[in-house]
Amino acid sequence: MTPSQRLAALGVTLPPAPKAIGAYVPSLVLGRQLLTSGHLPLQADGSLLRGKVGAELDLAAGKAAARQAGLAILATVIAAVGSVDRVARVVKVLGLVNSTPDFLSHPAVVNGASELFAEVWGQDAGVGVRSSVGVGSLPEGVPVEIEVVFELV
Repeated sequence: MTPSQRLAALGVTLPPAPKAIGAYVPSLVLGRQLLTSGHLPLQADGSLLRGKVGAELDLAAGKAAARQAGLAILATVIAAVGSVDRVARVVKVLGLVNSTPDFLSHPAVVNGASELFAEVWGQDAGVGVRSSVGVGSLPEGVPVEIEVVFELV
């Protein structure tokens, strides 16, 4: 199965590819790499998931928000290069988690996006190096912001 076939088999609805609302671009192709700006958990209707993990949101809701940010990243990949089939592999994921100071499971939250990428590109190509960081706040009060570097074919 190709990555686009695996994505279709998931039966998910991608949100619209996010547009820049500041002095940045949502993605940049640089040689054989596609770099994405930080993506928020954008839903199919264009609204954002909001909340702080460890307060309004539990681990499962934070993980679901990270998956939703991953779906927004997939929409950006398609807008930037035409298809998820153009991605050879996930190189690097950075996940920022808006959490309470006592919340300690940041990597488990970011797994929401990482596991989605593994479903689309397979375990070998869909899992890259990663950092997961807890922060005190994020734009618009969202629970996660995720950026990715991809290698292109």
